[in-house]
Amino acid sequence: MNALSDNAYTRGWTAIGKAIRRPRAILSISAHWFLPSTRVTAAPEPATIHDFRGFPRELYQVGYPVDGDPGLARRVQELLEPISVAADISRGLDHGTWSVLTHIFPKADIPVVQLSIDSRLPPASHYEIGQQLAPLRDEGILILGSGNLVHNLKAYAWGRQEIEPFNWALRFEQKARELMLAGKYETLIEYERLGEEASRSIPTPEHYLPFLYIIALRRAGEQIHFPVEGFDGGSVSMLAIQVGA
Repeated sequence: MNALSDNAYTRGWTAIGKAIRRPRAILSISAHWFLPSTRVTAAPEPATIHDFRGFPRELYQVGYPVDGDPGLARRVQELLEPISVAADISRGLDHGTWSVLTHIFPKADIPVVQLSIDSRLPPASHYEIGQQLAPLRDEGILILGSGNLVHNLKAYAWGRQEIEPFNWALRFEQKARELMLAGKYETLIEYERLGEEASRSIPTPEHYLPFLYIIALRRAGEQIHFPVEGFDGGSVSMLAIQVGA
C-alpha cells in the first residue's frame, strides 16, 4: 500500500530520489523474484506486475511504465560469468521494485532491469554476486535492493500498524546496524547463527537477501547511511540502507 501512501517512508524515498545523482539505469534485486534460477529481465518495455491479492482496486491500477535496458541485462550476464544468467523477455517488474521506484523516480523515465534471487544459493553466494556487480556503480547504474531487514508477517499486527515494534525485532535491527557499521559482514551473511532474534526476524530468507547484495557493494572507508527508519505492524523493518552518495 506504500505505492499509494503519503507517509514517513514514502516521503523518505522521495527525498532519496532528489538527493542522489541521477543514474543512467537501475538494477533492482527484489524479494519478490525468488526462484531456483538466476534470471535478468531483458524486455525493452517491462510490464508492471501486480503480484498480490486482496488489496484495494486502486492498487491494481498503479502502473510504472518504464523502459527496460537489454544492454544492461547483457552487462549483468557478463559480470556474473561463469554463473549462467537467463535473459527473461517475458518477466516484468514486481511490486518490490515499482512500489518503491514510483516514489524515488515518479516520472518513470530511467530504465529498469531486475535480477532474480536464486533460491538454490547460500547467503554467501548472494553476497559474492553483489561484489561481482560492483563495477556497475562506476557505469552510472543505481543498484536497488528491495526487501526488509526484519520481515515476519506471522507476527504482523494486521489492522494495528501503529503499534510499537516488537523487542526482538528492534534488537535484531540494532545488532545488524552495528555489524554493518563495523564492517562485520561475515556475521551478517551467516545470520542464522545470530540466534532466536534472527530466526524470528528472518523466518524465510527472500526479504533479507537483497540486503546482502547492497552491503557487498560498499568500498573501503565508504559511509553507510540510513535515510529511512521505522517499523510497520511491529514486525517489518522499513530501514533503508544507502551505500555511497
